[in-house]
Amino acid sequence: MKSFDNKVVVITGAGSGIGRALALDVTRRGALLALSDVNEEGLAETVDLVKAAGAREVRSDRLDVADREAFTSYAAAVKEQFGRVNVIVNNAGVSYTGPIDEIDYEGFEWIMGINFWGVVNGTKEFLPHLIESGDGHLVNISSLFGLLSMPGQSTYNAAKYAVRGFTESVREDMLLAKHPVGVTCVHPGGIKTGIARNGRATSGESMSNIASTFDEKLAKTTPEKAAEIIVKAVLADKPRILVGADAHALHTFAKVVGARYQDIVVKVAGRSGLLPKRP
Repeated sequence: MKSFDNKVVVITGAGSGIGRALALDVTRRGALLALSDVNEEGLAETVDLVKAAGAREVRSDRLDVADREAFTSYAAAVKEQFGRVNVIVNNAGVSYTGPIDEIDYEGFEWIMGINFWGVVNGTKEFLPHLIESGDGHLVNISSLFGLLSMPGQSTYNAAKYAVRGFTESVREDMLLAKHPVGVTCVHPGGIKTGIARNGRATSGESMSNIASTFDEKLAKTTPEKAAEIIVKAVLADKPRILVGADAHALHTFAKVVGARYQDIVVKVAGRSGLLPKRP
């Protein structure tokens, strides 16, 4: 894919953050949009913004990406409306912070349903349409935490590592079958989005305090910059991209130090204010 002009681009989690920034970026490049989010208010704001930016055609739907039946119906409706699908960006995601002994199974299933199964659902439902287009691209959003682990993030790490392994294997399947579909796995570092503020924590310190610390200390990259990097990676058919200087630095640090990076991370994280305090 050398251009987004007249391409049908599907973006989940488009009501804010990277999803919204991506929608605006590809709008300016001439794309036709199918946008979804579970947050209808945020989604409506994104729709207004892309229309103001000159969107040629935009469809919007409330979608819970963890609901497989809903995703199946959604994919069919998008294909029927546009006649084709060229790009799917599985971007929707949530956070859940807390030590493993405080995390319940319900919370684990909640985050895996959105962050992992949401990506699987989007990939499975849209992949046949990407192949049929003859010019398709699959973009799955993992995380820096899909490359290295953090205390208090066992559920998030599990989901994002799973997205990484799943996406890389899908890319290999496409290459082996010689299907005309590019595949990119995205690993953002700290991005100025609402994921921390809208996340869940097991106990102790409120998520608002954790989010404030995250925004102040870690979120150094804007969603707009992240979107620009992702779009360029798709056009260059890159299999993996890291977004943000922090993502590059910490990934390199973990590779150089090896498994012992975990010991260092524990010491730093304990002083950072990014973990909920035990009651």
